[in-house]
Amino acid sequence: MKRGIVAVIAAVFALCLFSTYAGAAQPVVKLIATGGTIAMKIDPVKKAPVPAISGEDLLATVPDISKYAQVEVENISNVPSDYMDAKLWIAVYKAAEKALGRPEVAGVVVSHGTDTLEETAYFLDLTIKSNKPIVLIGAQRNASEHDFDGPRNLLNAVRICVSPEAKNKGAMIVLNNQINAAREVTKMHTSSVETFKSGDFGFLGYADVDRVIFYRAPLRRQQVPLNKDTLPYVEIVAMYGGADGSMIRAAVANGANGIVVQALGWGNMNVPMYNAVKEAIAKGVPVVISTRVPTGRVLPVYGFAGGGKTLKDAGAIFADDLSPQKARLLLMLLIQNDVKDTAQIQKSFDK
Repeated sequence: MKRGIVAVIAAVFALCLFSTYAGAAQPVVKLIATGGTIAMKIDPVKKAPVPAISGEDLLATVPDISKYAQVEVENISNVPSDYMDAKLWIAVYKAAEKALGRPEVAGVVVSHGTDTLEETAYFLDLTIKSNKPIVLIGAQRNASEHDFDGPRNLLNAVRICVSPEAKNKGAMIVLNNQINAAREVTKMHTSSVETFKSGDFGFLGYADVDRVIFYRAPLRRQQVPLNKDTLPYVEIVAMYGGADGSMIRAAVANGANGIVVQALGWGNMNVPMYNAVKEAIAKGVPVVISTRVPTGRVLPVYGFAGGGKTLKDAGAIFADDLSPQKARLLLMLLIQNDVKDTAQIQKSFDK
């Protein structure tokens, strides 16, 4: 008799336990689709990849995602990432911020082309203040190819979003199982699926077959509020052998609110470019010095005319180790926030 009662109690307990787990709501992950190769197929007439599939179509290629989360899709655009601009960045920002404000949302995934993926990632990392993960993905192979890498990247992104260890990491780029920090990552190969690298620092972690593993956290992060629906005009001008400074003068004449110079080495340039930089600064246009070298910081070291020290003495701002394209984003946001003092701008670039 006692044995029967114990069996009944055990059965009831097991049923209650099953009901509790069965009724537990899955975390929600928001997929914000913007386009890129991950949303392309081969057009039979053009014989080339063109935008073709929606976020819902991409999601349908990964049925196993339902094991990890309930995914909601929002289609912002379906364009190559070469078409990304301030208007689209702000649209993605608003959609991501709204989603992350919902308590049931564990994180946000942004599907995007790889060409400007690092810019969108850094823009979101700078502007969104949330401890929840923002994972940006793309693909190097389009959806018509038999080894299309989009599904793997999407599945890994969702797995990362629901991983507790992914909190407080900011925006991340995830391709080929590797997790990279937005500030550090750069596209390094035109076609390889392992195109994104973080220079001297390496990736943050790895989405392995059994679990997501983080090895470190990005420490050099900051938030700059986005308080307007437009961004100021900041131009990037390249230094190269024989550059004459005319592009800097043209940018100033065209109303640039700021200029980033893709300088050489530690942040050096020739005399014509140096003179053009001084003219821009004299007209109240902030000039930030970056470099075309993939890794390392720019520093005011050399004392020849156009060397880093002479540029610093002239009032130029140094981008630390930010690439020209990322330095441009930070400068745009600082100008939008009415940060005009050179020392204050430099302080933000030093963070």
